[in-house]
Amino acid sequence: MEPRIQTLSEKKLVGQSLAMSLADYKVGELWRSFMPRKKEITNILTNDLISLAIYESTYFADFKPTNEFERWAAVEVADFDNVPNEMETILLQSGLYAVFDYKGLNTDKSIFQYIFGTWLPSSDYILDDRPHFEVLSEKYKNNDPTSEEEIWIPIRPKSTNH
Repeated sequence: MEPRIQTLSEKKLVGQSLAMSLADYKVGELWRSFMPRKKEITNILTNDLISLAIYESTYFADFKPTNEFERWAAVEVADFDNVPNEMETILLQSGLYAVFDYKGLNTDKSIFQYIFGTWLPSSDYILDDRPHFEVLSEKYKNNDPTSEEEIWIPIRPKSTNH
């Protein structure tokens, strides 16, 4: 599975976040909290849902299932003028991403094993220290083998040094 390499334009997101680890994965709790309140966000740009993760820079280098990260349930908005109470904002910086069109169960984590274990090491890119996210469009169906989503992995060319 080859991704498309795409430069993301800056996006403004509004949503809710929760600290979790793979060992203590609270993503269901996060979405159950967010979805009933999504209608309070008045300036949504698309119908897509954004499932975003912010990892510490050492998360993957010293990977353990107990490593914590911040997971977001969010939507893209036109501006930050009307943010509902108890919701947060995040500015997703522009940058280069590998975008994988994934079809299948979201409980099947082999796609991530492929991305980080096979595709990335053999590509011309390295992981960049920016948020990772999935775009859940109308084709997304939770726990359904026909579900479709886009997996956005932040990358930068191997030849550049940061």
